[in-house]
Amino acid sequence: MRLILAEDSTLLREGLVRLLAEEGHKVLAAVGNAELLLKAVAEDPPDVVVADVRMPPTHTDEGLRAALEIRARWPEVGVLVLSQYVEKRYATELLTGDTEGVGYLLKDRVVQIDEFLDALERVAAGRAAFDPEVVRQLLGRTTHTDLLARLTMRERDVLAEMAQGHTNAAIARRLHISQSAVEKHTNAIFDKLELTGGEGYSRRVLAVLRYLGS
Repeated sequence: MRLILAEDSTLLREGLVRLLAEEGHKVLAAVGNAELLLKAVAEDPPDVVVADVRMPPTHTDEGLRAALEIRARWPEVGVLVLSQYVEKRYATELLTGDTEGVGYLLKDRVVQIDEFLDALERVAAGRAAFDPEVVRQLLGRTTHTDLLARLTMRERDVLAEMAQGHTNAAIARRLHISQSAVEKHTNAIFDKLELTGGEGYSRRVLAVLRYLGS
C-alpha cells in the first residue's frame, strides 16, 4: 500500500519507514508536523496516513486535527492515529465520526509488529482498528452503565471485540466460539443496549461507540 507518515520523533519515524519498506509498502512521505502532513496528502493522496496525535508546534492535538481534516477532504484515505497514552477526548472525537478506514493505536502497540501491520491492513481495507486498551478505558467510562449492566460476560467480550473493529468471523476465532454464536450475542447486545444499528461493519462499530463516554 501507499503510505504517508507523520511523527515528530525522528527515531520512530525512520523506524516505521524501514519497517514498512521491508514489508513491501511504499512510503510516499515521512514528515514531522501536521502542516507538512496536509501538504503531502494534497500533493499525492495515499492509501493510508499514519499520524501521531501530538505534534509541533504545541504538541497538543495538531495530529488529530490534521487527521480529521484529511477525513473530511479526502474520505478515501485511511487514517491510523498513534498516541503515547489513551487520549480519551481525542479518541472519542475521532471515533464518533464515520469509522470506515479509521484506526487508533497506542504507540506501544507499534512494537508488536504483527498487530500494527494487521491494524494498518484493516484501515487500508476500509475497516476499523481500535486499540484494545483504548476500547477498555472508554467502555469503562461510559455513561450508559445501566444498559451495559444488562450484558452477560460473554456479550461484554463480544462487545469489546466489536469495538476494536473485528468482524464476526474474527471474533469467533479470537473467542473460540462459532460464528453463529457471535451473531446471536451481537443481536442480544443491540437489543439490550436498545440500539437500532443497521447492517454493516462500520455501523456496528459506530453503534458501540455511541455508548463510549467522553
